[in-house]
Amino acid sequence: MANYINHALFGWYPYLALTVFVLGSLIRFDREQYTWKAGSSQLLRRKQLRVGSNLFHVGILIIFFGHLGGLLTPIWIFDALGISHGFKQGLAIVVGGVAGLMCLVGIALLTHRRLFDARIRATSSFSDTAILLILFAQLLLGLATIPVSLGHMDGHEMVKFMTWAQGVLTLQADAWKQVQDVNLIFKAHLVLGMTIFLLFPFTRLVHVWSAPIWYLGRRGYQVVRSRRQLGPAE
Repeated sequence: MANYINHALFGWYPYLALTVFVLGSLIRFDREQYTWKAGSSQLLRRKQLRVGSNLFHVGILIIFFGHLGGLLTPIWIFDALGISHGFKQGLAIVVGGVAGLMCLVGIALLTHRRLFDARIRATSSFSDTAILLILFAQLLLGLATIPVSLGHMDGHEMVKFMTWAQGVLTLQADAWKQVQDVNLIFKAHLVLGMTIFLLFPFTRLVHVWSAPIWYLGRRGYQVVRSRRQLGPAE
């Protein structure tokens, strides 16, 4: 049963999440361009929004590209550069820890603003709040892996994750075996991370794909508020 669960979560689930992530983003951009945005409430609690958003975005970018480079860079490149697994592990803990704390403070401010300001809460959709709480949980899980990682400073645990991630992308059927015996906190972090990719096309996160070039070819206008949200005086 344990092998079946590990195979399903780390062998099949990554492909489901990535497929929905890619196809869902393309379909939403093609069919629902008016919703391809992050809902704006910037006129309310602007200082809290500015500080929280800056901390969150800087932290999340460092974390994302750190994970991307750390997991997908072939191991032989680190070996050729003379970067030991232990050094890479230590660097990941320090940089990831600092970026994670920045991101955590930022998302805590954004979550407090969205949940405890009645006006902002009234204009928030279920998916807006849900994805914020899921990201909050993922950050907490990521920070919780640091004490466990400190017990594996030889870097061999990190090599398992690198081999798994690269195995998934190169369609190796037995890649899931690389992470079947890792600590449960890592498994929870991996599963929730893949779930975020799965949910990505259905949330406000799609706006990260937007760059000025996309708007040049966008058909029509962008709806900020629907007519039903406008009062008589407006």
